[in-house]
Amino acid sequence: MLFTAVLLAWPVAWLMKKTYSGEKNLLDFLQPVERFIFKICRIDPGIEMDWKQYLLSLVLIQVFWMVFGFVILLIQGHLFLNPAHIPGMEWTLALNSAISFVTSTNLQHYSGETGATYLSQLIVFMFLQFVSAATSLCAGVVIVRGLSSKSITGLGNFYRDFVLSGTRILLPLCVLVAVIFMLSGMPMTFHGPGQVVTLQGDTTQVALGPVAAMIPIKELGSNGGGFYGANCAHPFENPNFITFIVHIIIVMLLPVAFVFFIGLYLGQKKFSRMLFTVMLAGFILTLIPIMYSECAGNTHITDMGLAQSMGNMEGKEVRFGAFYSGFYSAINMVIPAGTVTGAHDSYLPLSAVGMLIGMQVDAFFGGLGTGWINMFIYLIIAVFIATLMIGRTPELLGRKISIKEVQVAVVVSISSFLVPIILTAVACFSLLHYPGGNDTLGWLSNKGPHGFTTMYYEFVSCMAGNGSEFSGLGNNTAFWNLTTCIPMLMGRFVPIIGAFIIIGSYRTKTYVEPSMGTLRSDSTTFGMFLFSIILILTVLSMFIILMLGPLSEYFK
Repeated sequence: MLFTAVLLAWPVAWLMKKTYSGEKNLLDFLQPVERFIFKICRIDPGIEMDWKQYLLSLVLIQVFWMVFGFVILLIQGHLFLNPAHIPGMEWTLALNSAISFVTSTNLQHYSGETGATYLSQLIVFMFLQFVSAATSLCAGVVIVRGLSSKSITGLGNFYRDFVLSGTRILLPLCVLVAVIFMLSGMPMTFHGPGQVVTLQGDTTQVALGPVAAMIPIKELGSNGGGFYGANCAHPFENPNFITFIVHIIIVMLLPVAFVFFIGLYLGQKKFSRMLFTVMLAGFILTLIPIMYSECAGNTHITDMGLAQSMGNMEGKEVRFGAFYSGFYSAINMVIPAGTVTGAHDSYLPLSAVGMLIGMQVDAFFGGLGTGWINMFIYLIIAVFIATLMIGRTPELLGRKISIKEVQVAVVVSISSFLVPIILTAVACFSLLHYPGGNDTLGWLSNKGPHGFTTMYYEFVSCMAGNGSEFSGLGNNTAFWNLTTCIPMLMGRFVPIIGAFIIIGSYRTKTYVEPSMGTLRSDSTTFGMFLFSIILILTVLSMFIILMLGPLSEYFK
């Protein structure tokens, strides 16, 4: 499955390169549609923007979409396409959900089949998954474009990049995948819930809807927002093992393709291979504890004399078992789609270590476009440290790195660790000092280290744009709906703003051809150093947190 994703990523990378370079490609027949969009929106796609104009356009349009989604969710009960008569959302839940999908986090404090109408699923959640993914692509492309040009002219046009991301990359792939999903039995209907009689004679309602339209962008866009509360464990989102394989391939496809696109666009294939190797090594490192732990099973059950040949099956979808569920979980931690085929709350402590590290780094492939931005931040820090160690001037791909770029990179890196820790401390304080504690709040189904991990996981997941969660947390409350908005917004915009500031300053430097004294950022040695820097920063920052949570639970 991994090999297939890598194989398919190569032609997609070429398509991305031709699209963003303005070269002719197979999808040029869509130009009339694109020109029509630009015309009715009164946009001149030929106008070049500097980094400030590009960033302002990117941020403002996302604010508009957030307000739009918030209003629709509030009044969804009074609108059409609501055969199940679902009421409007409570305002804190509506705000959380709108921010969640705009930031590509897709944290869901509601259950899709009972909390959102068909209209909301389509024009809010599915729409926002498309535009947030396209925005992520634009942000990543700008950083690549900024590294490539030897001039100090503009960075392209946001609106042109945004429209092409939708028409040339996301929409064609989603249509193709949606057809595969429909042929596999995934529902695609506007009829209301179906009434069925179970094998034991009970009559029950089964939620239907336009599922096949939403699921492709959920995976291809590194989004993760499911139509159903059970996400990919639900048989209508994942009917069989064929669709399971397709899920894994498409969630990997565009993040891997983006790494190849970097090399093609910059004309630096060796640099791209270095990045791919570092990311793959990080993915494998994250994968090992999750799959080993889940396949080995719970030692307490083994001590009771019970066989666990199938591994830890608590909270698992029986069709996929511990092995494939662990593999699926690892992929969705390094790529922050955050889709699940099992309850992460039931995974074992060492699995939680792998999940938390994968989300915290968020650069081992990472999200579509944004994973590269996080890796770019690590690159700046690694180049600075490496050149200091060998007594050379910091330089990346022909331009000097000054103290300003390093300071911004450090602020972005520190914020990714600091925000979840502070918010977890606030949650712990509230739990301990609120009258009645957890008995009144009803937050945690587990206490002790596991309960701590549950709360910390929620904030790390939001900061990483992952959106998965430990199902043992009662999070549809005003406290969790509002506090999780903070890491979702900061996790989305702080890295993008930081990367834009860096690339804006970087492009003012004079380009110098590489020489014998230049630190080669595409070498195997530098790749190993970059990997080490990522691990050191992550482990040092998370060590105490891991000891308080999953490692403490494991040793006990």
